[in-house]
Amino acid sequence: MENDPVADRLSAVYPELPPGERAIVRVLLDDYPFAALGSLRALAERAGVSPPTASRLFDRLGYGGFADFQAAVRDGARGRSRLLEFVSRAPGSPATSPELRQAAEDLRAGLDGTLAAATDPLLDAAATLLAEARTVWALGGPLSELAAEYLIRQLASLRPGAHRVPDATQARARVVLDLKGSDVVVAYDFRRYSSATARFVKAARARGARLVLVTDAWESPLAAEAEVLIRLPREAAGPIAPLAHEIAVTELLLVATAARLAPAERLADLDALTRTL
Repeated sequence: MENDPVADRLSAVYPELPPGERAIVRVLLDDYPFAALGSLRALAERAGVSPPTASRLFDRLGYGGFADFQAAVRDGARGRSRLLEFVSRAPGSPATSPELRQAAEDLRAGLDGTLAAATDPLLDAAATLLAEARTVWALGGPLSELAAEYLIRQLASLRPGAHRVPDATQARARVVLDLKGSDVVVAYDFRRYSSATARFVKAARARGARLVLVTDAWESPLAAEAEVLIRLPREAAGPIAPLAHEIAVTELLLVATAARLAPAERLADLDALTRTL
């Protein structure tokens, strides 16, 4: 999808679109270019919107209908993802030096963009919630759950009441049952967006819990629920979605939170207990 003019256009207009058309763009970019190559009705069904809503998107983009959009996709797309290109080499064929250099450049560019996206006002707002909450609960998707786990492991050293959201449905229900407006949920939600994360967050918000959301450039469907929204730029995406960007944001959140907690005594007690156990 890199340097594809149609995908670039979809990403550029995304923030300006109404919710239904955003849903169409998320589906297209999540499975690009293949999502664009079926019928308009199938695309609309995947996005959970009506075919007329999908048609309005392509009119807005200046295409003469869905067929013209499909033709542009076929012309501009490479036809397979960067990850597929990477893993489709002959078995045992190593990455070349140019490929490794490009991967390093992509990683650096992504980190630069990620750090720029985590602005001081966003970090201040998130850190205030994390420091003052009665309890903090964190969760993520199949890969981003590692960032959630890292946040909780470190945050639990800084303050009490920091927990990872359990995996089992019944255990999640017990967590939601006791949530209040003084509690905070931190969710990491990236394409493909997790339906399990969405269900928990919406239930937690219904109980009054506040949400810090870390998501991608195409924006989780949970964005409207967030009190603090940290949106990583498109440059943070790579052939294999790098966990490094999520961890980098998490480190910044932890540093900002620690500055509000003055946890020196707690950390000293933790070290002493660790030596005796």
